[in-house]
Amino acid sequence: MPGTDAAYSRYVALGDSQTEGLGDGDETTGLRGFADRLAEHLTCANPGLGYANLAVRGRLAAQIHAEQLAPALALRPDLATVVAGVNDLLRPRFDADHVAHHLEAMYAALTAQGAHVATLTFPDPARIIPLARPLTSRVTALNQRIREAARRHGVTVAETGHHPVVTDPRLWSPDRLHASPLGHQRIAAALAQALNLPGADDTWAHPLPPSTTPAPTGWRAATDELRWTATFLGPWLTRRLRGRSSGDGHTAKRPHLTPAHAKASAPKSHGEQVGGSP
Repeated sequence: MPGTDAAYSRYVALGDSQTEGLGDGDETTGLRGFADRLAEHLTCANPGLGYANLAVRGRLAAQIHAEQLAPALALRPDLATVVAGVNDLLRPRFDADHVAHHLEAMYAALTAQGAHVATLTFPDPARIIPLARPLTSRVTALNQRIREAARRHGVTVAETGHHPVVTDPRLWSPDRLHASPLGHQRIAAALAQALNLPGADDTWAHPLPPSTTPAPTGWRAATDELRWTATFLGPWLTRRLRGRSSGDGHTAKRPHLTPAHAKASAPKSHGEQVGGSP
């Protein structure tokens, strides 16, 4: 749907690791992420913007609904972003209708209270991680349900999934599951354009300049895949087998509305690495 150029004074972000900002910053200095970047853009029109980020890594859509919606409503946002579902996609028993139910419930509650809600669609992970080809149909199904639920509730959708630039490795962190700082910048810009914010345009979807580093081929590419499997996929599978989540022990980094330019406290790390957080 078309965006709006309305000024906002209270922005609340709900979601998982992408909204928390993994891949953009670190556990010592703090995470930034697309939501922080969008809040900074919003301050151009309203320097007094209050911003809260309730996202916690590893959360499924049902958990985000159960844990973050009520605190978000209590903050009475006039703008909210709801980005969830990727962690569900990675689970063996993924149910697109179940995920969409929780997303739509959040859309409905927030818009009923008067908030403008924005969300986005997801890229096919097989375009970034060849081993993820079995997830293609899941992403297609989830994106379609996001669009349908968004239409029913007047939610703005940033269509970030289909642009060729999203496959550029420079937009992804080494784990290939979280955006890099540049990737988070592009996501924020996509949402800003969808919301028709002042100064926003479609340059976020433009391709990056040609890379000066050639893509690995042959044995180098195979070695990179093995290294990725050992460094990121292996630890993730181990957590799943143990029934653990990367979000265990973590809480929201910005639970209260504070000036967007104020730096949030660095989240608790408990020894978790940014790259192993889905």
